[in-house]
Amino acid sequence: MRAPPRLYALAAAASLTVAGMAGTAAAVPTMPRASAAACTVAYTAANQWDTGFQGNVTITNNGAALDRWTLTFDFTGGQKVSQGWNATWSQSGTTVTAVNASWNGKLATGGSVSAGFTASRSGSNPAPSAFKLNGVACDGGSGPTDPTDPTDPPPGQGGTPPKLRVSGNAFVDEKGATRRLLGVNRSGAEFMCVQGRGIFDGPVDDASVKAIAGWKANAVRVPLNEECWLGLSHIDSAYRGATYINAVKEFVTRLEANGITPILELHWSHGKYSGGDAHCPDTEYATCQKPMPDAQYTPAFWSSVAQTFKGDQAVVFDLFNEPFPDRATSDLTAAWKCWRDGGSCPGIDYQVAGMQSLVTAIRNAGARNVILLGGLAYSNDMRQWLTYKPSDPAGNLAAAWHTYNFNTCSSESCFNEQLAPVIAQVPFVAGEIGENTCSHGYIDRVMAWLDAKRASYLGWTWNTWDCSSGPSLISDFNGTPTAFGIGLRDHLKGQS
Repeated sequence: MRAPPRLYALAAAASLTVAGMAGTAAAVPTMPRASAAACTVAYTAANQWDTGFQGNVTITNNGAALDRWTLTFDFTGGQKVSQGWNATWSQSGTTVTAVNASWNGKLATGGSVSAGFTASRSGSNPAPSAFKLNGVACDGGSGPTDPTDPTDPPPGQGGTPPKLRVSGNAFVDEKGATRRLLGVNRSGAEFMCVQGRGIFDGPVDDASVKAIAGWKANAVRVPLNEECWLGLSHIDSAYRGATYINAVKEFVTRLEANGITPILELHWSHGKYSGGDAHCPDTEYATCQKPMPDAQYTPAFWSSVAQTFKGDQAVVFDLFNEPFPDRATSDLTAAWKCWRDGGSCPGIDYQVAGMQSLVTAIRNAGARNVILLGGLAYSNDMRQWLTYKPSDPAGNLAAAWHTYNFNTCSSESCFNEQLAPVIAQVPFVAGEIGENTCSHGYIDRVMAWLDAKRASYLGWTWNTWDCSSGPSLISDFNGTPTAFGIGLRDHLKGQS
């Protein structure tokens, strides 16, 4: 996304632990018992839409240790499981069966394991009944505590975010545990400085970061401006160069102190562009979204950012907000080549820095940090991402995707066709999810689909704009959610 109209024109922008999903918790009736049951199951239905929902089960073994497990239960409302995770799911008639995955079959006495699924429904969505673990009846339990319950424990404030690397199609930490990035964007540093109004839009003090952590967000994407970082002379001296860099460093330190992964992203860049979808055709300055990074300044920007944070592999780099070289030319092959290789690109007047040159600049600076790369069409088109993926000697590249309800690829059928092949090969981050409806029906569907794929996502944006200016998650920096933000907040609070 770009900044709202008053700020230059808006347009389209952890391993999966499912111990409980936010949203409507369907309490499972507790069976009478004379003695402790061999197992307990907590069930939650979350993110419901007209024709489906996302469900979660947490199994606690109260008996002898198990080497493998099979959970069965019965639906009573005609629901049908379509896919799932953390187990092999199937359904025969009304009976649903979940068999442990290869890596989570052992279940110690007192141990718990979680798994989830998506399912179709028609009409009501009653909770299932008759849970059995390896054929033995379990007690049912209620779902997770209400995410607004003030007695809930503090949501992961403090600690250190993991040093991330890519392993197959997942992010892993220092111990090899799978991690997902689930959180928000914090817009401001891309536009305030170039407009001479400050560095961040609103507070970035410890209280405001703790408010983000209060949503159980574990990642924050921070949009940046390359001219402000590099200290170009036309920027107000109070907001450029070392002052700007130090403010970003302080924010990164504050995020990490609260256990949050910082994602540093180049949002606004240099280069005069007046072609298709031009947003500031009369100036070369970094006052709006350009179709591609520029060869004049962007490699220097990323080299400097990499030098600054190469000793901190908890920081993730997102190369460029929303590339759209496909709006400058109708030749999609040429657009993808421009995306990777840069140079003289059709329809773009300035010399382009391709993604390969930026990856190289970061690695030459000695940084091995994870790098995210968005596709074409404002990061919504990922169809040729794998074909044109740059080479990386560190092996730490991941795909970035943006999605809004008004984008071309905004249906599950498109997700399955265009995104699933990418997700199967590399870590996948939906760097911006949002909608222009002041509601959260669309992102509910997106999060359910991404949860099933164990992918990552970040809501746009942790700023106090109203719906007429663009998607805004909060009405104040204490974290009070808007009608749109409620959907993301409750969902994040349901992800442990």
